[in-house]
Amino acid sequence: MSVQLIPYFVMNGNAREAIEFYVKALDGNVLFSQTFGDMPESPDFPIPAEAKDRITHATIQVGESQLMFSDTFPGQPHQIGNQVTVCISTDSLEKSQRIFEALKEGGQVSMPFQKTFFSPGYAVVTDKFGVTFQINTENGCLE
Repeated sequence: MSVQLIPYFVMNGNAREAIEFYVKALDGNVLFSQTFGDMPESPDFPIPAEAKDRITHATIQVGESQLMFSDTFPGQPHQIGNQVTVCISTDSLEKSQRIFEALKEGGQVSMPFQKTFFSPGYAVVTDKFGVTFQINTENGCLE
């Protein structure tokens, strides 16, 4: 059973620029990049034109490590200094669920543990110490 901790940078509309910067500065390479416009669109939540070119998820390889990136959705709050979260990526739905349940104790859930189009089990939670975690169960779509 595999578990990885990956720094996740949440940018305010400039993720593409940040990715180019870190690829060059850290001699990295882009493994995956997707915009909000590339996502399957729901009729209940249409994607506004100003969001379509923003990065919804990207991964770069730097040596033996990875960094992940996304932009905020237009209008979503973004505070400088709080833009780095930790993505916990596992290959086990049960392990992801257990980690989520443990981290939510005394914390705040931003997105409940659920199936998404990119993961069989995903959640976002800020623990009781104010650290935000994305819990992701791998299914091959993110990399």
